[in-house]
Amino acid sequence: MLTCLTVQDTRNVYGAEAVNPELIRQQLKYVSEDAPIHAVKTGALGSSAVVEVLVEFLAKYPDIPVITDPVIKAAGGGDLADDELLATMKERLFPLAEMITPNGIELALLGEAEIPDEAARKLLKKGCASVLATGGHGTGVCITNVLYNGSPTPMTWDIERIGGEYHGTGCTLAAAIAAGRAQGLSPHAAISQAQNYVHRTILHALKVGEGQPVPDRGILWER
Repeated sequence: MLTCLTVQDTRNVYGAEAVNPELIRQQLKYVSEDAPIHAVKTGALGSSAVVEVLVEFLAKYPDIPVITDPVIKAAGGGDLADDELLATMKERLFPLAEMITPNGIELALLGEAEIPDEAARKLLKKGCASVLATGGHGTGVCITNVLYNGSPTPMTWDIERIGGEYHGTGCTLAAAIAAGRAQGLSPHAAISQAQNYVHRTILHALKVGEGQPVPDRGILWER
């Protein structure tokens, strides 16, 4: 369901407005009463008040895996979260999430540290169950995604870097992980499947505007 309306194209986000929290509360009520929910993925939430409504809902379903993409900035630099929203996500939503999926910029901001390991461990200490630090915005031959979950050694995945910037890869990855969890896959298996899927969507990315290509999400899953 929509939580935040944006003004954007393939180049940037130019404006954003949160949906009325009461409308979201009603959507959650009627959707959950009509159909089973097997996983939840969150993206741009728009406002602190929207987070509070979501937290209220999730408290009723503690066994549903929640994958949170902490959308802070668009790839073009446009802001999608203010300080109040960030604080509420960190304090209220992150402790309920099975996994958060920040990119390097978001991880440094949320974890208040430039070193990824340090930033991730700070978030774990504040209540995050696990942090998947995504490496799509980095450099090098491979994209390295790192899962921190309190284990002595983080788990890493390396995926071939295609090159260039793409519009919506982080959202696609988090949604694909949530889809895997909804299918009953373990978190590790869901991450592996999701990364392979996103890699294929980038290989077949669509040039639809003057900005970044868009991953082709119509690509079929491969297990």
